[in-house]
Amino acid sequence: MTYPEDTQILDLILSDVKRNEGFRYLVGKYKEKLYWHIRRMVENHEDADDVLQNTFLKIAKNIHGFQQNSSLFTWMYRIATNECINFLNAKKNRNKETLNDDAMYNLYSNDNIDEVNVLQSLAAAIKTLPDKQKLVFNMRYYDELPYQDISDITQTSVGALKASYHLAVKKIEEHIKANL
Repeated sequence: MTYPEDTQILDLILSDVKRNEGFRYLVGKYKEKLYWHIRRMVENHEDADDVLQNTFLKIAKNIHGFQQNSSLFTWMYRIATNECINFLNAKKNRNKETLNDDAMYNLYSNDNIDEVNVLQSLAAAIKTLPDKQKLVFNMRYYDELPYQDISDITQTSVGALKASYHLAVKKIEEHIKANL
């Protein structure tokens, strides 16, 4: 399906008559991108669906306040990112236990290194990153967003983002080397 431009979608949403049609276009156009961004952060399908739903509720509630200082996608991405951070913080508060991935690592055999093991090791390595590094890594590596877009979304300087990404890559490399 071909979706209208963001400005047209916004015009529909802001009109009283076509509001629902505008939201259908908005959700259709961005649901998958936002879902995968959220899913990489929260790591679980059910949680990702919940956070995505909360994201679209916040977007609907605050769309009239969108000042168009950034692109619509960047604004929505920031809301999704904030919802992820809120969810992860709430989850940490509910579950103060530390994650122990040793059992999963023991499943790997150095004689049996293959693509699945590498991908599992990558996922395990990403889990060990602090939330901010995980966020920057996912946005840069998976979503291939430019640093300036990440800066707009996270409200962090480009230099700090580059440093955070570099540290995340180093930690991931070390983790994978140590566990394969």
